[in-house]
Amino acid sequence: MKNALFIVLFPLITWAQGSQPRTQEGLFTFDTDKPFKLLTLDEKIDEPVATKKKKPKPRVFYGVKTKKAFARKGYGDKMTIELFYVLKNKKEKFTGFARDIYWYDYTRREIRKTSTFDPKRGVLLHGPYRKLTGLTLVEEGIFYKGAKHGRWMRYNLQDLVEDKSKYYKGWPKDSYVTYYDPLERKHLKEVVPVEYGEKDGYYYMLHENGAVAVLGEYQWNEKVGDWIENYPNGKRKRIIAYQKEPFTKDFKPYIRKEWDEKGKEIYSK
Repeated sequence: MKNALFIVLFPLITWAQGSQPRTQEGLFTFDTDKPFKLLTLDEKIDEPVATKKKKPKPRVFYGVKTKKAFARKGYGDKMTIELFYVLKNKKEKFTGFARDIYWYDYTRREIRKTSTFDPKRGVLLHGPYRKLTGLTLVEEGIFYKGAKHGRWMRYNLQDLVEDKSKYYKGWPKDSYVTYYDPLERKHLKEVVPVEYGEKDGYYYMLHENGAVAVLGEYQWNEKVGDWIENYPNGKRKRIIAYQKEPFTKDFKPYIRKEWDEKGKEIYSK
């Protein structure tokens, strides 16, 4: 077991220890400096923590007020019940960069996982979450304003652990981040999603003003779909098409569209 764990972690350890800056492969050439593994960030994330001196306020997690809610599906022994909390401020929008946003849909009366979120259609999950099949707990974790956060556990119907993982505001904890200000770590520069030792999820590069510079998706270490590059003013710069599915043979990435800084299209294929 120890040998297997070393094999998985060794590429990540050697990357983090490297003294030379990395370069984003392919058609982008952005530099990064001293990537931080999210697992090393010093913010406590395992659970909403209350000080011992002060009695915790009910339904307040990470300093944010919430409301208790639940969702139910099925009947009898196969009934699934989800117990969770949602933001008390129903108008709050999702402000992170995570791929998966979790929210309660008013119309469907169920929790949804999507890549976009409209406050008119529902409210973001925030705080502890529990899922039961019949009377058996099958999943538990924590949400932070619509994103998975902290430790998540999944169990089978025999109460045995099937999976456990950690997140930081929607990002798998093995992911790497870099900052324009590595000491203060307030101005994010790049996020490389890493899960189970491979790049998997949405990749982000930001301009110094906070606008998204590059956005694309990895699946199994492979770039897939459209990778989008933007100017610092927020206008689209170019779209580069990658394979739709990972491991597609004989596919070469190509620039599909390109614009100038004023938004005028200058190339299309």
